[in-house]
Amino acid sequence: MEEKFSLKDQLYNPAKVAFLSAKVKMVHSDFEHEAFENEINKQLPQLELKARMHAIAAALKNHLPQDYRTATNVLLNALPAPLDESKSDNDFGDFIYAPFAHFVASNGCNASNLSFSLAALKEITKRFSVEFAIRPFLNYFPDETLRELETWAVDKNYHVRRLASEGTRPKLPWAEKINISTEATLPILNLLFSDQTRYVTRSVANHLNDISKIDPELVLSLLKQWQEKGSQAGKEMEFIKTHALRSLVKSGHDKTLAYLGFNSAHNVQLRNLEHNSSISIGENLAFSFALFAEEDLDLLIDYILYFCNKAGKTINKKVFKLKKISLKSGIEQRVSKKHPFKANMSTRKLYPGLHRIEIQVNGRVVGVGEFVVEL
Repeated sequence: MEEKFSLKDQLYNPAKVAFLSAKVKMVHSDFEHEAFENEINKQLPQLELKARMHAIAAALKNHLPQDYRTATNVLLNALPAPLDESKSDNDFGDFIYAPFAHFVASNGCNASNLSFSLAALKEITKRFSVEFAIRPFLNYFPDETLRELETWAVDKNYHVRRLASEGTRPKLPWAEKINISTEATLPILNLLFSDQTRYVTRSVANHLNDISKIDPELVLSLLKQWQEKGSQAGKEMEFIKTHALRSLVKSGHDKTLAYLGFNSAHNVQLRNLEHNSSISIGENLAFSFALFAEEDLDLLIDYILYFCNKAGKTINKKVFKLKKISLKSGIEQRVSKKHPFKANMSTRKLYPGLHRIEIQVNGRVVGVGEFVVEL
């Protein structure tokens, strides 16, 4: 049987701990690296991913000088060279340096060390993003931290600029909740939307997608303002719009669909929806259908799957993008797709039972079918 991939074991394991320990030992000769490694390694098998990061940060505190600033300077001196600034995307660095940022957030989020700690995080984020670590500072020192992040939004290093957006996202996954208003981050986003680096603009779009779940009108207003300014290239502005509005599109938000050029689909007919009546876990759900209208229409097509839960109820909903088409008046156009129902998915556990599929066109459900998933 194929062994299931373990992200926590890949990112935090004895070899990675030894690597980090050696880096610290090189710049601080008094560092008891063997005791540090033993303290962590005996805990690792019982800990999940985030807990492993916390354990490493706690062990660093135990084995570094007790003065916070002295210890933090050791960690800063142990950092590798900054990530390659000639790249523009997907350069995340090494996860093993995340405990350095957590060390700063755990021990230096206080008034006496505020400026020092923020400067430390600015250096660490050039090696591995510190969006989790910045959030306690936003909660305890919101005004000071937001002012600092606004200066980072124009920094020459794109990892620093990206942090200004990513760290302030209202709904950052797996992160501590922040108690600042969505409007508080607008000065930062207004500086970053025209950035020339995709790593940054993707974060801006994700930030807007978060806001869209709180205030859709604000997001649409911002995008219209940015488009009118014309300071972002047309192709990149389209990427920001599409990525920022993805949740509103999936939910069928009328104003969003109209803004993107997808008008009401009330005149669209769905014909001959066909799909498997039953599949086994590990197989694909194959489905197809035809669309017809008496006028030319641009269509955004999604499909919605309702998964059966452990109790046998078909309630777990997930919207999937399918495609965009230009439907010509009086001409039927057929669409087909295969959706895999894989076993051992990391994002969802599949249960046998009745499932449902819905076809959504420009935010409107135009067809429904049911099928059974078997073991």
